[in-house]
Amino acid sequence: MHDTQNPLPKSYCDACAIRNRAICADLDEREIGLLNGIGRRRKLSAGEQLMWEGDEAVLVANVIEGVLKLSSHSADGKEQILGLVYPSDFLGRPFGKTSPYGVEALTDAHICVFERTDFDRFAREHPRLEHKLLERTLSELDRTRRWMLLLGRMNAEQKVASFLLEMAERLGTNQASGPETTVSLPLSRQQIADVLGLTIETVSRQLTRLRGAGAIDLPSRREIVLRDTADLEARAG
Repeated sequence: MHDTQNPLPKSYCDACAIRNRAICADLDEREIGLLNGIGRRRKLSAGEQLMWEGDEAVLVANVIEGVLKLSSHSADGKEQILGLVYPSDFLGRPFGKTSPYGVEALTDAHICVFERTDFDRFAREHPRLEHKLLERTLSELDRTRRWMLLLGRMNAEQKVASFLLEMAERLGTNQASGPETTVSLPLSRQQIADVLGLTIETVSRQLTRLRGAGAIDLPSRREIVLRDTADLEARAG
Protein backbone atom coordinates (compact mmCIF):
# COMPACT_ATOMS: atom_id res chain seq x y z
CA MET A 1 0.00 0.00 0.00
CA HIS A 2 1.25 3.45 -0.90
CA ASP A 3 -0.41 6.22 1.08
CA THR A 4 0.11 9.95 0.79
CA GLN A 5 -0.91 11.56 4.08
CA ASN A 6 -0.73 15.18 2.95
CA PRO A 7 -3.91 16.97 1.78
CA LEU A 8 -4.55 16.86 -1.95
CA PRO A 9 -3.15 19.83 -3.90
CA LYS A 10 -5.68 21.76 -5.99
CA SER A 11 -3.67 20.96 -9.14
CA TYR A 12 -4.31 17.27 -8.52
CA CYS A 13 -8.08 17.80 -8.75
CA ASP A 14 -7.76 20.12 -11.75
CA ALA A 15 -5.96 17.37 -13.67
CA CYS A 16 -8.22 14.55 -12.46
CA ALA A 17 -9.48 12.48 -15.41
CA ILE A 18 -12.81 11.67 -13.73
CA ARG A 19 -13.47 15.06 -12.08
CA ASN A 20 -16.63 15.72 -14.10
CA ARG A 21 -18.09 12.29 -13.22
CA ALA A 22 -17.01 11.97 -9.61
CA ILE A 23 -18.93 12.62 -6.41
CA CYS A 24 -17.30 16.06 -6.17
CA ALA A 25 -18.34 17.16 -9.67
CA ASP A 26 -20.87 19.77 -8.51
CA LEU A 27 -18.65 21.44 -5.92
CA ASP A 28 -17.25 24.92 -6.50
CA GLU A 29 -13.57 25.79 -6.19
CA ARG A 30 -13.83 26.78 -2.52
CA GLU A 31 -15.62 23.56 -1.63
CA ILE A 32 -13.08 21.51 -3.59
CA GLY A 33 -10.34 23.17 -1.59
CA LEU A 34 -12.04 22.27 1.68
CA LEU A 35 -12.63 18.69 0.56
CA ASN A 36 -8.98 18.39 -0.46
CA GLY A 37 -8.05 19.31 3.09
CA ILE A 38 -9.58 16.10 4.45
CA GLY A 39 -8.62 13.77 1.57
CA ARG A 40 -5.48 11.96 0.56
CA ARG A 41 -4.24 9.92 -2.36
CA ARG A 42 -3.79 6.20 -2.03
CA LYS A 43 -2.50 3.52 -4.40
CA LEU A 44 -3.62 -0.08 -4.13
CA SER A 45 -1.91 -3.10 -5.66
CA ALA A 46 -3.95 -5.83 -7.34
CA GLY A 47 -5.22 -8.17 -4.61
CA GLU A 48 -4.96 -5.57 -1.85
CA GLN A 49 -7.94 -5.26 0.50
CA LEU A 50 -9.35 -1.79 1.21
CA MET A 51 -12.37 -2.66 3.37
CA TRP A 52 -13.47 -5.76 5.24
CA GLU A 53 -17.05 -6.99 5.51
CA GLY A 54 -18.54 -6.31 8.93
CA ASP A 55 -15.70 -4.06 10.11
CA GLU A 56 -16.21 -0.51 11.31
CA ALA A 57 -16.84 1.82 8.38
CA VAL A 58 -13.72 3.95 8.69
CA LEU A 59 -13.12 5.11 5.12
CA VAL A 60 -14.94 6.27 2.00
CA ALA A 61 -13.25 6.79 -1.35
CA ASN A 62 -13.50 7.95 -4.95
CA VAL A 63 -12.03 5.58 -7.54
CA ILE A 64 -9.70 7.38 -9.94
CA GLU A 65 -8.11 4.45 -11.77
CA GLY A 66 -8.50 0.70 -11.67
CA VAL A 67 -11.25 -1.81 -10.91
CA LEU A 68 -12.25 -3.16 -7.49
CA LYS A 69 -14.70 -5.84 -6.42
CA LEU A 70 -17.37 -5.82 -3.73
CA SER A 71 -17.80 -9.20 -2.08
CA SER A 72 -19.43 -11.02 0.79
CA HIS A 73 -18.79 -14.42 2.34
CA SER A 74 -21.33 -17.08 3.23
CA ALA A 75 -21.33 -19.00 6.51
CA ASP A 76 -19.18 -21.72 4.93
CA GLY A 77 -16.62 -19.15 3.79
CA LYS A 78 -17.49 -19.10 0.10
CA GLU A 79 -17.01 -15.72 -1.57
CA GLN A 80 -19.81 -14.10 -3.54
CA ILE A 81 -18.87 -11.17 -5.77
CA LEU A 82 -21.63 -8.59 -5.39
CA GLY A 83 -20.44 -6.10 -7.99
CA LEU A 84 -17.56 -4.26 -9.59
CA VAL A 85 -16.42 -0.69 -9.01
CA TYR A 86 -14.92 1.41 -11.81
CA PRO A 87 -13.25 4.83 -12.20
CA SER A 88 -15.52 7.68 -10.96
CA ASP A 89 -17.48 5.30 -8.70
CA PHE A 90 -17.79 5.97 -4.97
CA LEU A 91 -16.83 3.43 -2.30
CA GLY A 92 -17.90 3.06 1.29
CA ARG A 93 -20.90 3.77 3.45
CA PRO A 94 -21.29 7.42 4.47
CA PHE A 95 -23.24 7.82 7.71
CA GLY A 96 -22.95 4.07 8.31
CA LYS A 97 -21.38 2.23 11.22
CA THR A 98 -20.12 -0.94 9.51
CA SER A 99 -19.06 -2.03 6.03
CA PRO A 100 -21.69 -4.32 4.46
CA TYR A 101 -19.15 -5.88 2.07
CA GLY A 102 -15.45 -6.32 1.50
CA VAL A 103 -13.60 -4.24 -1.10
CA GLU A 104 -10.54 -5.60 -2.89
CA ALA A 105 -8.54 -4.21 -5.81
CA LEU A 106 -8.72 -6.46 -8.88
CA THR A 107 -6.13 -4.33 -10.67
CA ASP A 108 -3.63 -1.75 -9.52
CA ALA A 109 -5.83 1.15 -8.45
CA HIS A 110 -5.62 4.81 -7.53
CA ILE A 111 -8.19 6.32 -5.17
CA CYS A 112 -8.96 9.49 -3.22
CA VAL A 113 -9.72 8.37 0.32
CA PHE A 114 -11.41 10.17 3.20
CA GLU A 115 -11.99 9.37 6.85
CA ARG A 116 -15.71 8.60 7.00
CA THR A 117 -16.42 10.85 9.98
CA ASP A 118 -14.69 13.80 8.26
CA PHE A 119 -16.57 13.12 5.03
CA ASP A 120 -19.90 12.80 6.85
CA ARG A 121 -19.39 16.16 8.52
CA PHE A 122 -18.40 17.78 5.21
CA ALA A 123 -21.48 16.33 3.46
CA ARG A 124 -23.81 17.67 6.14
CA GLU A 125 -22.31 21.14 5.77
CA HIS A 126 -22.40 21.14 1.93
CA PRO A 127 -25.84 20.26 0.52
CA ARG A 128 -24.60 19.90 -3.06
CA LEU A 129 -22.40 16.98 -2.05
CA GLU A 130 -25.17 15.47 0.05
CA HIS A 131 -27.50 15.74 -2.96
CA LYS A 132 -24.89 14.03 -5.15
CA LEU A 133 -24.64 11.23 -2.62
CA LEU A 134 -28.40 10.71 -2.83
CA GLU A 135 -28.22 10.61 -6.63
CA ARG A 136 -25.42 8.04 -6.48
CA THR A 137 -27.34 5.93 -3.98
CA LEU A 138 -30.41 5.84 -6.21
CA SER A 139 -28.29 5.03 -9.26
CA GLU A 140 -26.63 2.20 -7.38
CA LEU A 141 -30.06 0.88 -6.42
CA ASP A 142 -31.10 0.93 -10.08
CA ARG A 143 -27.93 -0.95 -11.07
CA THR A 144 -28.59 -3.53 -8.36
CA ARG A 145 -32.11 -4.09 -9.63
CA ARG A 146 -30.83 -4.55 -13.19
CA TRP A 147 -28.23 -6.99 -11.90
CA MET A 148 -30.91 -9.00 -10.10
CA LEU A 149 -32.83 -9.17 -13.38
CA LEU A 150 -29.71 -10.33 -15.21
CA LEU A 151 -29.00 -13.09 -12.72
CA GLY A 152 -32.60 -14.17 -12.28
CA ARG A 153 -34.10 -14.18 -15.74
CA MET A 154 -31.41 -14.23 -18.43
CA ASN A 155 -29.99 -17.40 -19.90
CA ALA A 156 -26.23 -18.04 -20.07
CA GLU A 157 -25.75 -16.39 -23.48
CA GLN A 158 -27.64 -13.26 -22.40
CA LYS A 159 -25.62 -13.01 -19.18
CA VAL A 160 -22.25 -13.28 -20.88
CA ALA A 161 -23.19 -10.88 -23.68
CA SER A 162 -24.53 -8.33 -21.15
CA PHE A 163 -21.38 -8.66 -19.08
CA LEU A 164 -19.12 -8.03 -22.07
CA LEU A 165 -21.13 -4.98 -23.13
CA GLU A 166 -20.87 -3.50 -19.64
CA MET A 167 -17.11 -4.14 -19.58
CA ALA A 168 -16.76 -2.44 -22.96
CA GLU A 169 -18.75 0.58 -21.79
CA ARG A 170 -16.76 1.03 -18.58
CA LEU A 171 -13.28 -0.18 -19.57
CA GLY A 172 -13.08 -0.58 -23.33
CA THR A 173 -10.67 1.14 -25.70
CA ASN A 174 -11.49 1.63 -29.37
CA GLN A 175 -9.23 0.24 -32.08
CA ALA A 176 -7.54 2.92 -34.16
CA SER A 177 -8.36 1.01 -37.34
CA GLY A 178 -12.08 0.59 -36.81
CA PRO A 179 -15.11 0.33 -34.52
CA GLU A 180 -13.86 -2.71 -32.58
CA THR A 181 -13.48 -2.36 -28.81
CA THR A 182 -10.76 -4.06 -26.78
CA VAL A 183 -11.36 -4.91 -23.13
CA SER A 184 -8.63 -5.94 -20.70
CA LEU A 185 -10.59 -8.06 -18.25
CA PRO A 186 -9.88 -7.50 -14.55
CA LEU A 187 -11.51 -10.86 -13.75
CA SER A 188 -10.50 -14.46 -14.32
CA ARG A 189 -12.91 -16.86 -16.03
CA GLN A 190 -13.80 -18.30 -12.61
CA GLN A 191 -14.54 -14.84 -11.21
CA ILE A 192 -16.73 -14.02 -14.22
CA ALA A 193 -18.61 -17.25 -13.57
CA ASP A 194 -19.08 -16.31 -9.91
CA VAL A 195 -20.37 -12.85 -10.83
CA LEU A 196 -22.86 -14.24 -13.34
CA GLY A 197 -24.00 -17.24 -11.32
CA LEU A 198 -22.64 -19.70 -13.90
CA THR A 199 -20.00 -22.40 -13.97
CA ILE A 200 -16.57 -21.71 -15.45
CA GLU A 201 -17.28 -24.33 -18.11
CA THR A 202 -20.45 -22.50 -19.18
CA VAL A 203 -18.64 -19.15 -19.39
CA SER A 204 -15.83 -20.66 -21.48
CA ARG A 205 -18.36 -22.39 -23.75
CA GLN A 206 -20.30 -19.15 -24.31
CA LEU A 207 -17.14 -17.18 -25.10
CA THR A 208 -16.10 -19.85 -27.61
CA ARG A 209 -19.53 -19.68 -29.27
CA LEU A 210 -19.38 -15.89 -29.49
CA ARG A 211 -15.95 -16.10 -31.05
CA GLY A 212 -17.17 -18.69 -33.54
CA ALA A 213 -20.06 -16.38 -34.47
CA GLY A 214 -17.64 -13.51 -35.12
CA ALA A 215 -19.04 -11.34 -32.31
CA ILE A 216 -15.78 -11.33 -30.34
CA ASP A 217 -12.15 -12.33 -30.57
CA LEU A 218 -10.04 -13.78 -27.75
CA PRO A 219 -6.39 -12.78 -28.20
CA SER A 220 -5.53 -13.92 -24.65
CA ARG A 221 -7.11 -15.13 -21.40
CA ARG A 222 -7.52 -11.58 -20.09
CA GLU A 223 -8.24 -9.71 -23.34
CA ILE A 224 -11.43 -9.69 -25.39
CA VAL A 225 -12.10 -7.77 -28.59
CA LEU A 226 -15.73 -6.89 -29.30
CA ARG A 227 -16.01 -7.13 -33.07
CA ASP A 228 -19.79 -6.88 -33.50
CA THR A 229 -21.48 -4.86 -30.76
CA ALA A 230 -24.85 -4.97 -32.50
CA ASP A 231 -24.78 -8.77 -32.47
CA LEU A 232 -23.89 -8.80 -28.75
CA GLU A 233 -26.72 -6.36 -28.00
CA ALA A 234 -29.17 -8.63 -29.83
CA ARG A 235 -27.92 -11.65 -27.91
CA ALA A 236 -28.20 -9.76 -24.62
CA GLY A 237 -31.87 -9.15 -25.37
